[in-house]
Amino acid sequence: MPNSTREYLLLSQGVAQLDARLKQANLLDITMEHAGRNLADEVTRRWPAVQTPLLVLVGSGANGGDALVATRHLRARGYDPVVVSLSAKHPLTQQNRRRLLALGVQIAPLTRRSLLSSVKVRPIVLDGLLGTGFVPPLRPALAELITLLNEAALTVLSIDIPSGLAADSAAPCELCVQASVTAPLGSLKPAVVYGPANHAAGEVMPPLDLCLPRSYLASQAIAQRLEDAEVGAWLPRRFASAHKGTAGRVWILGGHPGTVGAPLLSARGALRAGAGLVTLYSPAEVPLLTPEVMIRPWPQQPKTLSDEFLTRDKPDAVAVGMGLGPSAAKTARLVLSWNVPVVIDADALQPELAHLAHANTILTPHPGEAARLLETDTAHITRNPLSAARELQQRFGGVVVLKGGPSTVATPEALFVVRGGHPGMATAGMGDTLAGVLAALLGQGLSATQAALVGTRLHTLAGERAAQIHGYGLIASDVTEQLGKAWQVLERS
Repeated sequence: MPNSTREYLLLSQGVAQLDARLKQANLLDITMEHAGRNLADEVTRRWPAVQTPLLVLVGSGANGGDALVATRHLRARGYDPVVVSLSAKHPLTQQNRRRLLALGVQIAPLTRRSLLSSVKVRPIVLDGLLGTGFVPPLRPALAELITLLNEAALTVLSIDIPSGLAADSAAPCELCVQASVTAPLGSLKPAVVYGPANHAAGEVMPPLDLCLPRSYLASQAIAQRLEDAEVGAWLPRRFASAHKGTAGRVWILGGHPGTVGAPLLSARGALRAGAGLVTLYSPAEVPLLTPEVMIRPWPQQPKTLSDEFLTRDKPDAVAVGMGLGPSAAKTARLVLSWNVPVVIDADALQPELAHLAHANTILTPHPGEAARLLETDTAHITRNPLSAARELQQRFGGVVVLKGGPSTVATPEALFVVRGGHPGMATAGMGDTLAGVLAALLGQGLSATQAALVGTRLHTLAGERAAQIHGYGLIASDVTEQLGKAWQVLERS
């Protein structure tokens, strides 16, 4: 797969290892120069008037060095920034401090008094206090300064991550800079990608280019985020000779009294994602709300269905579990024994399925279901969704889609973060729809990895479009109806 357009996620340890490699190659100073210049470009783009009051907060580490380089470039463009700084400890920060002083820029110590004096003019703030090397808690003096800054409610552009945020964790910070914009350097960090930590980051820009070989970032990345063009290249293509029998036969196994809506949403999702024939099997009586869906009773002895499967009506893919109730795990085991592409969702996501998934299996837990599968609590999952997704994949096999904002896809080889989505999608039935979409893509011949990445992005794109139409209060059916348009957008990317 081409990777020239991918964004990479690095942990703090990966950043440290990358810096060590750059230092050994005598490239660290050049990288900091690129970072600072690109930061200055972003400030110039957003606030082009050189009369704009700018306050630059400089820390003692490399993050402070990036801020100093940006300040030098901004000064050369006619800006007159006010710089307040902690004592420099990083050699490159010391070096760039000397360069700035040589240009006649005054640098004041960062104190309560200097900060209060500076914020009176309501400046734009460039936050370069703390970077990925920071480990909580904050020192009391710095905590006081960050509290004062937040209380001033200024426009803040944070460099790489908001100061005080722990780079590797999705947990909320006890106290950190509340940024308006965050400009990641070279790569994304988990704290600015996953909530609730990223609530402090404001608008998160695409990573600024550090003019590094892509292999440098890839070698340290814990996860990747794909561009739509790469995902769109995997969309199934139909020839003019296609018919319903060649477009994918999908079975939906779900529903019991009181939850028949769940498999119906899955069935509609499968149809809108291109499945040629969709059959819904359920032990409950399911109303014919969608006439394009064939509805059949789930037999009292599921083995008879297995016999039927083996003799005549073989599906190309199956989604199992949506509203199926207590029998879901047993049913999932049966379906897995058929060795057809399968999506395991909702009630079927049970710990007893450990190590049973085959290569064409997609498991789709939300954080609560993931906690059940790993026999832990939901907070453990949401604090570090990357490690949770990896642990799920290692324990159960197949491909895992850990749903959330954003979702994480774990394959045997890699971790991916899904682009896009909308908070309005946090309503019942969204996951049922996604299960049907994934089954449809499996049924059209995509691998489990391809189906997971294409299907989740289709789903988030459809959610974005539905939000534009309906605003607040999205329902799953709103998203289903936008899948076709989302497909077109992804196809043209």
